Amino acid sequence: MRGRYNNWGYPAYVSVGEKKAMAQRAIERLKKTRPDLSPVVIDGGKLAKTWWGSAWVKNLENYADFINRLGRGSSYVKNGMVIDLRIGEGRIDSLVMGSGREPYKIQITIDKMSDAKWKKLLVQCGQRIGSVVELADGKFPEDLRELFMGKDSGLFPSPNEIHMNCSCPDWSGLCKHLAAALYGVGARFDNDPLLFFKLRGIPFEELLVKAIDTRMRSMLNNAGKKSGRVLEEDDLSAIFGV
Repeated sequence: MRGRYNNWGYPAYVSVGEKKAMAQRAIERLKKTRPDLSPVVIDGGKLAKTWWGSAWVKNLENYADFINRLGRGSSYVKNGMVIDLRIGEGRIDSLVMGSGREPYKIQITIDKMSDAKWKKLLVQCGQRIGSVVELADGKFPEDLRELFMGKDSGLFPSPNEIHMNCSCPDWSGLCKHLAAALYGVGARFDNDPLLFFKLRGIPFEELLVKAIDTRMRSMLNNAGKKSGRVLEEDDLSAIFGV
């Protein structure tokens, strides 16, 4: 059985300490066959500490569809129940412990960003090389706040763009295991903000090329010189490490 039940058929109470121990045993067991297992570790009481992680969490909590179901997920991720979490293009895969021996499997997909949003992003970032460089450095420029955080119009996904599935028996739209995984994404962004662009399917290198190219063309035009293609995408890894 996946969980323990009492005499009335309801899930038996499992203390936080027991759950933590079960999660640790599961990690040790799974690492024998999956050495790349990537648990989410929360240091201290805050789910996220940087602008990127905090903004992800704030975006989730801005929506009434989510806020009533997120609370228990918060305690799950803080207590180490998210024993694996991976972020790909438009996809989040995770393993989250419950009250049983085996973790629940989480799959979350996010709709591809619209062409209109992508074009708007290119235009705005193309005019602000300093802002794009800040993004590459893990910082967040205030002049891009509305572009990223505008409710329903920003680059952070809205509930209707997020599609979720958990292998647990809770048929609600957002169970505590899914909520824990979503919170875990914020912690991942703390460590690597460029994962946000990967998740949203945004080719970050193209943003850098656009911003640098626009700036260089402007400088050359002001100097009365014609400009060609200033910088190729392959050069970016050497400059910015992306």
